[in-house]
Amino acid sequence: MKRIQNLVVACCLLVAPNMVASAQGASPISADPVQIDPSHPPAMAELSFNSAGAKLNGHIYMANGAGPHPTIVLLHGFPGNEKNLDLAQVARRAGFNVLFFHYRGAWGSEGDFSFGNVVEDVASAVAFLREAETSNQYRVNPEKISLIGHSMGGFAALMAGAADTSITCTVALAPANLGHRAPGAMTEEALNGFAAYTDSLGMLKHRGGKAVIDEMVARLDEFDTRNLAPKFSKRPVLLIAGAQDTVLPPEVYHTPLVEAYEAQTDINLTHHLMQGDHSFSWTRIELSSTVASWMDTFCR
Repeated sequence: MKRIQNLVVACCLLVAPNMVASAQGASPISADPVQIDPSHPPAMAELSFNSAGAKLNGHIYMANGAGPHPTIVLLHGFPGNEKNLDLAQVARRAGFNVLFFHYRGAWGSEGDFSFGNVVEDVASAVAFLREAETSNQYRVNPEKISLIGHSMGGFAALMAGAADTSITCTVALAPANLGHRAPGAMTEEALNGFAAYTDSLGMLKHRGGKAVIDEMVARLDEFDTRNLAPKFSKRPVLLIAGAQDTVLPPEVYHTPLVEAYEAQTDINLTHHLMQGDHSFSWTRIELSSTVASWMDTFCR
């Protein structure tokens, strides 16, 4: 298995927009599809599916053409203010379907929010896409499903991708590691502060911020994404961090994760450190170019 290791700290684009070509022959970064299939045009559909008996709200972007199309499950962070839907639009123009949804207890989805429920909900989303009725209705290739997650969603992408070896590709953008005992992160003051912040979030329904924290503390070893490396044997993984991220500093979270995955020498690993904060606020085009180019290479 070819191994790719890239460490980029630069203000210039890693991949120029005109170097990423969509299935329609135009750059998905800067151009709309050249031709539209009148019978199967690009579209968006609202939908819902069940996870452990709870109805989860979402929508799917369908790519141009009859397909079936490789499909991405796009996972937002905690609580999900940054949804990264610009990446979804780029991916659709590149010929991928994209399913975006809200976890249990988040943004109107039924049930209670918890970190464990988030991981289970990703598995439910993948199972939903693989159902014959779903794949036929939304032009999904059930054998080509990938995960892209940001922050807590990056944690969820790694956890769910490790558990399901049929996942084609896994992308983690500034991923959280809920099992990493980072200095200062597990103090009583820090945990109480995060619990209070959780309680203040009106878009999340849960059993209390302390319960959310207690779950994380009880499952530290299970939630340590560094331990998942053997599960990604012979599969493509993309890890990206922002050099100016102060929420999850790359030297604390990204570098140890990269080192753990590099030690598993048969992972098809690509990793980048690019300019940007936790949400890549001033490098969105570079982020889109990098992800789209990598997905085009490994995930169709």
